[in-house]
Amino acid sequence: MAAPKVAVVGAGVIGLSTALCIVETCPSCSVAVLSDQFSPNTTSDVAAGMLIPHTYPGTAIHVQKQWFKETFSYLFAISNSAEASEAGIHLVSGWQIFKNTPKEESPFWSDVVLGFRPMSKAELQKFPQHHFGQAFTTLKCDCPPYLLWLEKRLKAAGVQMYTRKVSDLWELHSQYNIVVNCAGIGAHHLVGDEKLFPVRGQVLEVHAPWVKNFIRDGDGSTYIYPGIHRVTLGGTREKENWSLSPDPDTTKNIFDRCCSLEPSLQGAQDVKVKVGLRPSRQSVRLNREVLSQGGVKLLVVHNYGHGAGGFSVHRGTAKEAAHLVGECIAALQGSSSRAKL
Repeated sequence: MAAPKVAVVGAGVIGLSTALCIVETCPSCSVAVLSDQFSPNTTSDVAAGMLIPHTYPGTAIHVQKQWFKETFSYLFAISNSAEASEAGIHLVSGWQIFKNTPKEESPFWSDVVLGFRPMSKAELQKFPQHHFGQAFTTLKCDCPPYLLWLEKRLKAAGVQMYTRKVSDLWELHSQYNIVVNCAGIGAHHLVGDEKLFPVRGQVLEVHAPWVKNFIRDGDGSTYIYPGIHRVTLGGTREKENWSLSPDPDTTKNIFDRCCSLEPSLQGAQDVKVKVGLRPSRQSVRLNREVLSQGGVKLLVVHNYGHGAGGFSVHRGTAKEAAHLVGECIAALQGSSSRAKL
């Protein structure tokens, strides 16, 4: 059969990295990325891009750990290369702090990040309201440059990028053999997924070059993540809130919370506000599906619903989605050879 044609719907970090993994694992197929929004206007552009996993209640821990491990290894190699600054990836050390000792003193990912250990009494003096903490080094991804770096890699591999709003996967069946759904929160309407809901996140980006260490409150509500050029301050987790408009009261609340953890932020300059909708569900949807209409079949692979943890597992889930695309190609080739018989 002719080279299989694959359409990836969505151009956030999940869509672009999935397209890249498909090109790497199935070089014979032709790949296109279709999205109504590309960087800098995707949800991923708002993400802080810190590799600290979020736990999915509906997914086995060993699977989540594998996704995180693959993502960490991939980004660590980039951070250790000449492309690190262009890709926006760097190592950052810091603290995750708790008012009360958590049930699990070592999370499942503690042996993937670097140098994980309990904080010393001396370190905890920096945070008088907190009584337990973990110190470690992880990776931070500045999202807009990383998305542009992924796009550049895709274009070099011959992947076509089309600005196009896809309202129904069926509209692609005449042009493509396989459709990969990486539509994020858009999957709510695109495939009618009622299990998918937005968790609104508002963050601030400030100029505070003296802040070198990350600080994350253990409940994930307040965090300070230094990037290459700016520091991200957060945040909010507002379930079922679809609003993309910044809220001034929330901005003040985030700033005050972050200053209570790092008082020097009072001197931060040039505050920019960003809002994104995390595509959340109990577990990432990562599976194959055959749609059929009037005897016509369309092979679909879904990879969406990463919520707050997309950056931490994006490469791992992209590799798994690419493997599923490989299975679809094998099925297509099997049916075309049977048709010849």
